[in-house]
Amino acid sequence: MVKQIRAFSALFMAISLFISSGCSEKPKQEEIINSPADRDVNSITCMVWDRGNFPAGYDADNNTLANWIRAKVKEECGIDLHFVSVKRENSDDEINRMIDNGTAPDILFTYTPSEFGYLARQGKVADLTDSYKKYGKDINKYIGDIQHMGIYNDHQVAILKRRGFKEPRHVAYIRKDWCDALGMNVPSTKEELIDYLYAVKKNDPGGVSDVIPWAMGGDINSERFYQSFVNSFVGELTERDAFIYSERYMVVAEGALEGLKELNRLYNDGLITLDFTADRDNSLFISSVDSGRAGFIVDDSTRPFSSISKLKEKDPSAKYVPVLCFEGADGKYRNVTEPDHGMYIMVSAASRDKTDAAMKYLNWLSDPQNAEMVNFTPDHLTSESGAAMAMSREDLFSHGYPGNPDDYCIVNAHFDFVDDKNAQISTWAENCEWEDYEWFENFYNICVTDRFTFPVSSAILESEAKYQINLDKALVEYAYNLICCPRDDFEKTSEMEYKRLKELGLEEVLEERAKCYDSGEYIR
Repeated sequence: MVKQIRAFSALFMAISLFISSGCSEKPKQEEIINSPADRDVNSITCMVWDRGNFPAGYDADNNTLANWIRAKVKEECGIDLHFVSVKRENSDDEINRMIDNGTAPDILFTYTPSEFGYLARQGKVADLTDSYKKYGKDINKYIGDIQHMGIYNDHQVAILKRRGFKEPRHVAYIRKDWCDALGMNVPSTKEELIDYLYAVKKNDPGGVSDVIPWAMGGDINSERFYQSFVNSFVGELTERDAFIYSERYMVVAEGALEGLKELNRLYNDGLITLDFTADRDNSLFISSVDSGRAGFIVDDSTRPFSSISKLKEKDPSAKYVPVLCFEGADGKYRNVTEPDHGMYIMVSAASRDKTDAAMKYLNWLSDPQNAEMVNFTPDHLTSESGAAMAMSREDLFSHGYPGNPDDYCIVNAHFDFVDDKNAQISTWAENCEWEDYEWFENFYNICVTDRFTFPVSSAILESEAKYQINLDKALVEYAYNLICCPRDDFEKTSEMEYKRLKELGLEEVLEERAKCYDSGEYIR
């Protein structure tokens, strides 16, 4: 039995409908940013990612959730709030452009430490220290233990978002029904996985056209398609090594080249998606999973849930299961999880007179009850275990909500239920009816097995601020080029590609990271 949370009062619903009804002409985004009202210190704008996922007739600032937040924040904090959309793809570049053009929203954010470092070093974000002391009581209460990560030169220049349940960065999924058809167990080692991949290519156990044993996409903003496999070839990491090579730099750690060479062999033997690097938006990758042509994938932890659901609608006998099979030399898995902190939330330097208002809003968002209402919408359901239930896209759109309400939940995702195993499992199981509770219990167990979190630092390194934005993409391109080059060209390509990384500042970054660790600066 589920009970429905009805957080809409008649007043808020009326306000929401009035705001979205078009009774008064809605100002354009640029007018919101630059209007005379924007100079009022109690009127603020906040960035929100635009994924193109709004119901027809709505946008980032005009939808039922945005209007509900606006009404609540006006009532409880005395703040007039509007949202400014920023495209998710290449959002850091867009933020930099908007700051330079004077069109940035008051509140902006990034997941990229080097972007935070760049903005802090350049003085492009405001000092939040005094405002945090005055108005950050709930931030300090609920997520204060991570806020040191937003300090630069002894000043609080960013508020750090608190993550929720600690899922792995990436999870592997395999077609168990294909394993069964081949008479093979679900693999638990790389050798068993590779045997399965060759068997899939040879026998096409699903009877599909253009079978892809291991499907990959070509997104250059993430290392998720190859990193877990390559990591397993890197030997035991001291804390110092883990800090130096955290995390995208692992592709150049000792042993990583062996892992890339093995992927190159698998690619040239036809086991990995042909020309996957051209699939920059991952649309072909997603299609291969949705259509049932992929035998094995690695992706962000729960991202495949949508594809698995679509596949099950077409073929109820299809069965993807999560799997740990990238063992290290010690037989354990380096199951990399995110740190407790997430995005860096900042205030543009041009809005330094609005830091109090911005902090009041961020403090309101930090309360777990408010955060749950924003993340799951005020109309969400709860399970018997007390876990919040995400609404389907269809339900969201029918209520005028954005397709990703969690994009508005920018401060605290550590809801009350995430530390309860049964509640956490139930929020998956009852949201995803395509598999039973046991499937999600197994998923939970895989998530918590051999967890590994790279050490992090609040220190802003000069070399990273200078080079890392370009290096982040270049390191992914380095891996892709080595995976896809002709087998006989691997050594030559690796030398050429590493030289390019050196020219982009790789060794300067690694050397400064080593010095930072040795000096003890990375620890607070």
